[in-house]
Amino acid sequence: MENEEKDICEIEISKDEDVKRVIAQHPCYSKEAQHKFGRIHLAVAPKCNIQCNYCDRKFDCVNESRPGVTSEVLSPQEALEKTRQVLKEYPFIKVVGIAGPGDPLANDSTFEALELIKKEFPDVTLCLSTNGLALPEKLSDLIRVGVTTLTVTMNAIDPEIEAQLIGHISYKGKIYRGIEAAEIMVKNQLEGIKLAVEAGLVVKVNTVLVPGINDKHIIEVAKKINELGVFIMNVMPLICQAKFADREPPSPAECKAIQDKCAPYVQQMRHCRQCRSDAYGLIGQDMSQMSEDRRKIIKLDMDKKMHSDEKA
Repeated sequence: MENEEKDICEIEISKDEDVKRVIAQHPCYSKEAQHKFGRIHLAVAPKCNIQCNYCDRKFDCVNESRPGVTSEVLSPQEALEKTRQVLKEYPFIKVVGIAGPGDPLANDSTFEALELIKKEFPDVTLCLSTNGLALPEKLSDLIRVGVTTLTVTMNAIDPEIEAQLIGHISYKGKIYRGIEAAEIMVKNQLEGIKLAVEAGLVVKVNTVLVPGINDKHIIEVAKKINELGVFIMNVMPLICQAKFADREPPSPAECKAIQDKCAPYVQQMRHCRQCRSDAYGLIGQDMSQMSEDRRKIIKLDMDKKMHSDEKA
């Protein structure tokens, strides 16, 4: 009996150490890691199961750095080949993530790509970003393919507010709109987050700040996700496009004020740059949009930094 308890304790300690390592090397989960480690986003998930009123995935140019934008959609095999190339050239990249350009959980190619990558690169951290609609039913698949860090975009816990932020959802073969869609959305997000935390995933919640709709409500989101055990929250300013093209975006001061109000309940990510679905490199230095010469300079700088850290 004592040996069994000792084994269980050792397993729990090992898991805690793994989680600490993952967080320490994930640039979105640690403000210190953002300067040392990078991530690659693989655009393998074109289909989406909801329509947000602030989302437009039709356009792509080198000047756009926002979620939902990609220069191309990759097949799972192409994603593996790109991962091979990037990890070989840039060893400071420790996280492989899928964040679109649609919702990863609405695409079978997401799981095919993650399986291939985990098989060849068992030590990388696999990350995924989702709206959470399909999270309760797809969580077991995420665990199966080795995802350890998860981001859920959750903009409200009140269906009346959520209904103002989404146009429709596609759920179990049916289109829902209005309050009915919002109720399903919020219910599934809360259930999915709860189950993911219980399963040991490190969870981040992204919340898009839309002045006049959810700005007074976001603190309630923070309180709720604190109850659920979410590790970190990212309050992101609205990018005015699609149905919200004519709205006013929040100022940096408005974003900071809401982050400060939420901080007592859940740790705040304050270094987000709202990355593209095909970004790679350090946060704020998207190498997918850089010249070859600029990438070489960054690689030399990061190689020196990694060598210096190893000597220390």
